[in-house]
Amino acid sequence: TVRDLGFHINSDVTLTTHVSATVRACFSVLRQIRSVRRSLTRDALIALTRALVISKVDYCCSALAGVSGLQINRLQSVLNAAARLVFAGQKYDHVTPYLRDLHWLKIKERIQFRLCVLAFRCLHGTAPAYLANSLHLVADNDARRCLRSADALTLLVPATRRSTLGDRAFPVAAATAWNTLPSAVRHSPSLSVFCKRLKTTLFSRSFPPE
Repeated sequence: TVRDLGFHINSDVTLTTHVSATVRACFSVLRQIRSVRRSLTRDALIALTRALVISKVDYCCSALAGVSGLQINRLQSVLNAAARLVFAGQKYDHVTPYLRDLHWLKIKERIQFRLCVLAFRCLHGTAPAYLANSLHLVADNDARRCLRSADALTLLVPATRRSTLGDRAFPVAAATAWNTLPSAVRHSPSLSVFCKRLKTTLFSRSFPPE
């Protein structure tokens, strides 16, 4: 395992080491917050949780695209515990109402959010060149330029040989996530508008209407 800028990468690229380190650090902080919870207002508790726990979960989470469901569930357990802490819930309380009230996306949608924001920045020239050069619009492909989809601002998804690794590469994961967005989201005029529309879209996927 190597550690670069606080992100752990193990030799089989399952990222179990990074997930384990993140989960361990987050629960350590949650225990400390729990000890002073009664001295804090709910707004202060939410702010503290976001700053010290949610920030750790979100750090480099775009690199977690395609990790196993087990690792996703481990990270989700951190969000669940944080939500129960904010609302003083019990261990086995149903956590969905808490997450919905806090307007927190679930882990899968948080990863997709980061990927799509990076894709938006790549398409609008505000991302590093090594990322921007790896994404290509369907409209830029001569063979597909005349297709109706060429005007939809969709990205080409490169072919891969191994789904376990190739599908997790940024050009594939980002293009796949981007193409699932509604056209109105992809055609947002600015990053702030895009983030707002994206959050609304992903939130409805995390918590579909009953």
